[in-house]
Amino acid sequence: MDEGTQSVIVDIFHDTACPWCRIGKAHLDAALAAWNGPPVTVRWRPFFLDPTIPPGGLDFHAYLGLTKGGAAHLPLRFDTVRQAGVAVGLTFRFDLIERAPNTTLSHQLIAFAPPEGKDATVEALHRAYFDDGRDIGRRDVLVAVAGEAGLDISAVEDDLGRDARQVVVTAEAAWARRQGVTSVPLFVINGAVAVAGAQPSDALLRLLRTAVPATR
Repeated sequence: MDEGTQSVIVDIFHDTACPWCRIGKAHLDAALAAWNGPPVTVRWRPFFLDPTIPPGGLDFHAYLGLTKGGAAHLPLRFDTVRQAGVAVGLTFRFDLIERAPNTTLSHQLIAFAPPEGKDATVEALHRAYFDDGRDIGRRDVLVAVAGEAGLDISAVEDDLGRDARQVVVTAEAAWARRQGVTSVPLFVINGAVAVAGAQPSDALLRLLRTAVPATR
């Protein structure tokens, strides 16, 4: 196979406040580290798990108690995520999280980042929310996160205020729902092969090989 004539595009539909999306990203990173096929381009696609969350967000534990089967179930849910995180070297500090954020601005930040800076931006958002409990629905928090990801802070401050960027992100998220996306993470390879959920790295590696059979 001439690797110069082929490419692989991985579209990841995700929400920035979704813990399983963070775990799924770690699995994809491991799969890409083991990948010996043609270059892979990862494209981050916005999705809102709950587009009804107001701009100021909601109380985190009260919100989850209402939407995830009651407060009594939260400790088990949190523990399941924590254990899955430990397996891939991630920490989840749900005890520090106070707000369930509206994630529109955080997706705008990812959209603003240049292609070579998107991965670092997603990582910085995940660390801010899941490790530090910071409210990634707040503009000032996102500006700080942008700096941590190596982005131009003044440019980010200007861009986050643009209605045009919000329109694009909101339209892309709405398009995903029209295409039948109902949960994330969702990995789509070359626009055809798809798998939902925080799949283990070996499953994602098999998916890549299915998309490019000659690399087997």
